[in-house]
Amino acid sequence: MAAAAGGDVAAFDALVRRHTTKLYRVALRIVGDPADAEDVVQEAWVSAWRSMAGFRGEAAPTTWLYRVVTNAALAHLRRRRPTVPLEPEGKVESALADRSPTPEQAALSREKVDAVLRAIALLEPSQRVPLVLRELEGMSYEEVASVLEVSVAALRSRLHRARVALLAKLEELR
Repeated sequence: MAAAAGGDVAAFDALVRRHTTKLYRVALRIVGDPADAEDVVQEAWVSAWRSMAGFRGEAAPTTWLYRVVTNAALAHLRRRRPTVPLEPEGKVESALADRSPTPEQAALSREKVDAVLRAIALLEPSQRVPLVLRELEGMSYEEVASVLEVSVAALRSRLHRARVALLAKLEELR
């Protein structure tokens, strides 16, 4: 990261190769459309390159990159209203396959996974983003709070509201 911040194009290229899949997965879960997610990741990398010199190392490089892609995804959502429900096809399935399933996840039927993904896509971005980062990306509370630039207490409150809203959306989809 330090080399990339110093203008080393090869170091930046290594960052892009190492982190694009994770950033794409986050963007896809926030914006809900594979093509839009690709655009968001591209915008995030351009933004990261432009602001790389300002990276102070106060957060882990991965956390900083998640913040950049989250901000790009939220900006994209503000430009594009209304949100289109997420359909678990193509790249979503491959993004889900990148994660090793827990025993609980393995026990879920495909239909239940589809319903959960659709319900998450229906959440407001302020609820969807922390839920995606914490529950689907497995980030710690501290990492998610850093990405969203909120306190851990505020994050816990947002996650609680997101989980309640998710349960309500799942009930609506039944």
